[in-house]
Amino acid sequence: MSGILLAHGSGGKLTHELISETILPTPGNPILSKLTDSAILPFEGGSIAFTTDSYVVKPIFFPGGDIGKLAVCGTVNDLSVCGAVPRYISCSLIIEEGFEMADLERVLRSMAEAAEEAGVEVVTGDTKVVERGGADGIFINTAGVGFVPEGVKLGLERIEPGDLILINGPIGEHGIAILSVREGMELEVGIESDCAPLNGLIKTLLDELGEAVKFMRDPTRGGVATTLKEMSEGTGLGVEVDETAIPVSEPVRAACEILGLDPLYVANEGKVIAVVDPKRADEAVELMRRHPLGREASIIGSFTEDHPGRVYLRTEIGSKRIIEMLVGEQLPRIC
Repeated sequence: MSGILLAHGSGGKLTHELISETILPTPGNPILSKLTDSAILPFEGGSIAFTTDSYVVKPIFFPGGDIGKLAVCGTVNDLSVCGAVPRYISCSLIIEEGFEMADLERVLRSMAEAAEEAGVEVVTGDTKVVERGGADGIFINTAGVGFVPEGVKLGLERIEPGDLILINGPIGEHGIAILSVREGMELEVGIESDCAPLNGLIKTLLDELGEAVKFMRDPTRGGVATTLKEMSEGTGLGVEVDETAIPVSEPVRAACEILGLDPLYVANEGKVIAVVDPKRADEAVELMRRHPLGREASIIGSFTEDHPGRVYLRTEIGSKRIIEMLVGEQLPRIC
C-alpha cells in the first residue's frame, strides 16, 4: 500500500497499523508507547494529564451538536477517562477562505457553552486561514491539560479475570446522527449525537469507588467493538460480552439495519466504558444511573482467562461470534 486511505482514519485495524508501524516508531518513547487517551506526566510531586486531538467532522453542524461542542467534549473526555480532572484547553482554528462569519461565531459559542458546562477554560489558541478547498470549511485542533488526583491510577495492567465491563448508555447515536445529515436521510424519529462532557459522571465514579474502578476508555472511532478488542489485546485476557445487555435505542437499531451497519462499530461521543471490580459493579451501575448521562447504564461483559486476546459476543439467539477491530471504512470524518 503506497498511500493513505480514508480507512486509515476509521479508528479500526488500519488506524492501529498506521500508528504502530509508521507513526509510533519515529518519536518512540515509553510514555507515547502506552497509547493512552492522555499522557500521564509527573509534575511537582503529582501528575498531570496532557492530550491533543483534531476535529474534521463532516458536516460541521449535526443533530445534538457541532464541531465546536465536539472539540471541547472530546478533549475533556480524553482527559477524564485517564482519571484526570480537566482544567485547561487550547483551540487552534484552520479556517477555509469563504467560511461564513456567522457559522464561525456559532461554532465558537458552542465551544464556550461546552467549556462552561464541563468547568474548563479555553486559555490559548491559534488561527490560520487557507485557500478555498483547503479545509472543508473549518478544522479544529485542541490540546487539554488536567490534574490527576492523588491515589487515582487507571490502567490495563490493573485488570484481572472476573472484572466487569460497564457502559453508561445507548451506543451508536453520534455516528448515526452524523450519517443522517450527511446522506440526507429522513428518519421518522430524530437521532441526536450523544456528544457530552463526561467528567462529572467519571468524577462521581472515582470519588465513590476509588480503586474499584480499574480502567476507562471512551469508545469513539471504531465504536465499542474496537475498544473491547483493544482492551483484550492490551491485557492478554479474553473478553465476553452479552449482546442483550448492550443498550441500543430502537431508532439507532432500525437505522443500522437499513444501512447494513453494526452499532457495535458506530462512533460515540458521550459514552464511557469502565472496568470495575465485580464486588462493586452493581454500585457503579447505580451511581451512573443517578447521573443524567448514565440513566441507561449497564453491565455488558467481563474479562476471562479463556481465549486470551479475543472478544466473544453472546448473541440474542444464544450463539457466540468473534468481535474484531473495524476493518476498512465505515463512517469516515466522524469526529
